[in-house]
Amino acid sequence: MAQRSKADRLPIVQSDLLDLVGYNMKRAYMRIYQDFTDALSTLDLRQRTFSVLSLVVENPDISQSEVARSLGIERSGTVVIVDELEGRDLIRRDKVPGDRRAYALGATAEGKALYRAALKRIMEHENTLLAGFTQADRAALNRLLQRIHSLKS
Repeated sequence: MAQRSKADRLPIVQSDLLDLVGYNMKRAYMRIYQDFTDALSTLDLRQRTFSVLSLVVENPDISQSEVARSLGIERSGTVVIVDELEGRDLIRRDKVPGDRRAYALGATAEGKALYRAALKRIMEHENTLLAGFTQADRAALNRLLQRIHSLKS
C-alpha cells in the first residue's frame, strides 16, 4: 500500500484516547514539564532540585526524611539532591541535637535568592502557558489535580 502524502492525510482519530483522564493528564504534564524545564534551565535547576529547595525554604529545619515523604521521592534520591544543593551552597545541613542520624535542612541566603528568582520565572511561564485560563479555571484545575495526587493508594 502506498503511503499518502501529507496533503492527502486525514486527521488522526484519537477519540478513545481523548476520553481517558490519564492520557490527557500525561499530555498536559509533558507540555507543562517542558515549559517548567525551559524556565529553570538558565538557573541550573531541575524540577526535583527546585521542589526540594522549595520545601527547605518554606520549612526551615525540615528533615531529609520529611522532604522525601512530602515529595514521594526515595530517601536515597533525596540524599543525592540535598548533596547537590548543599554543594552549590544553596542549603545547609545541621545536625539535630539528640539524633546522630538526622539532619535539619535550611536554606542559605543564596538559596533563598535563587528560589525567589526561580519561582518568579516559573510563574511567568505558567502565566504565559495558561493565558487562556481564568483565575477560576486555574484554581479549579489546581483543586482537581491536588485531589488526585492526595488520593491514598
